[in-house]
Amino acid sequence: MSQTIGSTRLAYSRVWHHISASAPHPTLSTVKSPPEAVTPPSLGRLASRIAMILMGKHKPIWDPSTDCGDYVVITNCAALYTTGHKKWRKTYYRHNTRPGSLRTITMDVLMDKFGGAEVLRKAVSGMLPKNRLRDRRLARLKAFEGDAHPYKENIIRFGGAKVGETGWEDIVKAVREGDKATISA
Repeated sequence: MSQTIGSTRLAYSRVWHHISASAPHPTLSTVKSPPEAVTPPSLGRLASRIAMILMGKHKPIWDPSTDCGDYVVITNCAALYTTGHKKWRKTYYRHNTRPGSLRTITMDVLMDKFGGAEVLRKAVSGMLPKNRLRDRRLARLKAFEGDAHPYKENIIRFGGAKVGETGWEDIVKAVREGDKATISA
């Protein structure tokens, strides 16, 4: 007898999620109250949420040795929100294993040179497990500086509305009420 109920193939299918780095988010914000003071998610909170989606930990079939994560499209990376003085004090290091070749660069210089998408990619990379699946998971992260991106048709929708946008909960409620009426009839 099977240990799963339903189609497992459907559970392993990949979904496209869209997250805006500049939009205020009530659960990922560093300021919780009052509601009008909600900020965009900080770099660390945003990166940890993205890492969870890339690994597939939000799915009930998650397994550490299986790559069952989804695609993530991040827009508005140019407006990444950081708390405190991290933007000017945080340093990134790289070394090519030769003596005296340690190079340092601060976050603001990295953002000017490569954009906010590279800063976010480095943060997410540090939060993923260091194993063979890391590069494949990072390849599913698509980060863009502005609102425009070529994956608009791939973003998950429910009843024609993008999941996460305003009004999609109302569509979910309407569909569920319709399902209840069909089941009871």
